[in-house]
Amino acid sequence: MLATTARQYYEGQQQPEAEASEPEATTPRVLLMLAAILERQVARNELILVERSTNSLNEVINLKVFNGVRAPNISIAKYLDRLYKYTKCSPSCFVVAYVYIDRLIHRHPELLLISINVHRLVLTSVMIACKMLDDVQYNNAFYAKVGGISNTELNRLELELLFLLDFEVVVSSPVFQSYCWYLEKEDRRINATLRIDQPLAFDIKDDLNSI
Repeated sequence: MLATTARQYYEGQQQPEAEASEPEATTPRVLLMLAAILERQVARNELILVERSTNSLNEVINLKVFNGVRAPNISIAKYLDRLYKYTKCSPSCFVVAYVYIDRLIHRHPELLLISINVHRLVLTSVMIACKMLDDVQYNNAFYAKVGGISNTELNRLELELLFLLDFEVVVSSPVFQSYCWYLEKEDRRINATLRIDQPLAFDIKDDLNSI
């Protein structure tokens, strides 16, 4: 079962003692791989919009429910790191979140992942993945606070994404592994060597009042 596989990825990690010189959590390599893929997709899609002579990103109406007024100032990589740091979801959740995003794009090829919707889509996907995989997770209100949107909006986005996916949020172990392989291939493409299933050290201590 995928849940067992995910726990093996996460529970096998050793949590080192916090060092005064390194108080920040170490970012799992999978987050960097995922950020690189999403940033490339966003750049390609926005180039498509330019070629279509689209006057505004908000004219992409198919994912309008996920569209913000403008692109957030925070990068995708830093946003993923923020979600990981505060929600403490397992790295496997980010792989499954990407499965959801990829399923969405394949089911609805007319949808475009762009800078004004990618953060909300990532937030919603990670939250659903955490509910499916992890034994302990925060509620929607906490995810909304971490993600920078209202709880009401996140509830609406969750329902919208579930319907767009036809509620097919179960990811089998073979599918999960195939996406891990794809991410590792992407990792090699950018000349990195760390595997997803290698133990990922991080310090879970943090002051949530800083959110």
